[in-house]
Amino acid sequence: MKFQSTRNKNLRLDSAETIIKGLSDEGGLFVPEEVPHLEKEELAELSKLDYCERAKRVFAKYMTDFSEEELLECAEKAYIGRFEDDTPAPLVKLGESTYMLELWHGPTCAFKDMALQILPRFLVKSAKKAGNGEKTVILTATSGDTGKAALEGFCDVEGTEIIVFYPQNGVSKIQQLQMQTQKGKNVCVCGVEGNFDDAQTAVKSIFTDKDIRKKLAENGKSFSSANSINVGRLLPQIAYYVSAYADLVASGEITEGEAVNVCVPTGNFGNILAAYYAKRMGVPFAKLICASNANNVLTEFLSTGRYSINRDFYMTESPSMDILVSSNLERLLFELCEKDDGYICALMKSLREHGEYSVPDEVLDKIKELFAAGYTDDKGTEKRIKMLFDEYSYLCDTHTAVAVDVYEKYKEETGDETKTIIASTASPYKFPRAVLKAISGKDMEDDFAAAKEIEQLSGLTMPLQLKELSEKQPRFTKVCKREDMADFVLSTVGGEN
Repeated sequence: MKFQSTRNKNLRLDSAETIIKGLSDEGGLFVPEEVPHLEKEELAELSKLDYCERAKRVFAKYMTDFSEEELLECAEKAYIGRFEDDTPAPLVKLGESTYMLELWHGPTCAFKDMALQILPRFLVKSAKKAGNGEKTVILTATSGDTGKAALEGFCDVEGTEIIVFYPQNGVSKIQQLQMQTQKGKNVCVCGVEGNFDDAQTAVKSIFTDKDIRKKLAENGKSFSSANSINVGRLLPQIAYYVSAYADLVASGEITEGEAVNVCVPTGNFGNILAAYYAKRMGVPFAKLICASNANNVLTEFLSTGRYSINRDFYMTESPSMDILVSSNLERLLFELCEKDDGYICALMKSLREHGEYSVPDEVLDKIKELFAAGYTDDKGTEKRIKMLFDEYSYLCDTHTAVAVDVYEKYKEETGDETKTIIASTASPYKFPRAVLKAISGKDMEDDFAAAKEIEQLSGLTMPLQLKELSEKQPRFTKVCKREDMADFVLSTVGGEN
């Protein structure tokens, strides 16, 4: 198996090289040259295996330069002893046909743990295979959850350093504290004046800056990424969708081969893209439902074929989705446009220079066959949190509520009663003020006071790793402008002039 760049399909790398690079030199994202297939017999067998064995089977389809023993070792070290009850991705049934895929039972209480607990292990083994002796500098922009999950995953991992940028006023208080209080000798965190798109655009620019890469090389270092642009992030996400389907079969909720829908709250498109690749592999997913908040750029694109960031930007109660430039959409476009790298380059140039692009009707038809899309605002999010709590005694965070609200609207509009997996992406305690206001009407200013109120109302205990944040002092309080991020990186990793 080789991976090719969306902007240079003639570049072909194995998985170890791809994981180390993170982003292609010309700015493209890596995709599998061919999507491997899971035969019906293989899918049936997965229902009898535990999570680590399932993940290993998925990884082995793509990472053919790794042995199965290496892949199982990575999975067991990532998922055993680090997730609640050693169950990384449990399904919780709500009503007759809805299943919440809870992806937030890891060390940082967000779905990013599913990939970022295993990515450092992939990277260490990849570096040994490459044998170049370089130290890897992980450079990442976050809209909230990736940052802490990456910091936790790479903390004190030998041969790595990690720098995380986050929008100064674009994450929740608890998300910010999680990053600012991170322990570890090899970690660094910096706020950015602006939104996530500002930080992400600057990080991509730093990645592809030849002068900066040269300075790092002179110091025996090279860049890689913990963002969802890294294939090492995408593959573990594919694995949990495959595993979710296997769980439904194993529990008798569906029969082998029965189709189910998947609904995903997404801003950067990586999480739902993983469901798309699982479908391509042969998992019987029917409609992929893309749920957005008020920053509904993806809803417009998936419905009309026009992608435009020339629009108002909203700071919402689901901040991890406050994104206008959805990087992983480029991968889907490459797949649906017959792998025409020249066309993808033209689309990305149009986005960069004019803030928009459009795809032809034949591509839009393919998109509509695969995807449905919808969005909701903060009021809809709040109402849905309360509805779930009142009707099912189920407590969810704001991002998950976006997905549930969009899914319920989809059902009303289409009459589609197909059983559906909804990706639940964060603990409700990561956004306690918004959740408390939704279920009780109380509007509190302090996150930890709000969390105590939620505990009393729900009986659900706040995870200890979040509760302890109230007593920790921030280590990292630096904030810089977007144009100063490159200098910050060079000064941090010792690559300055």
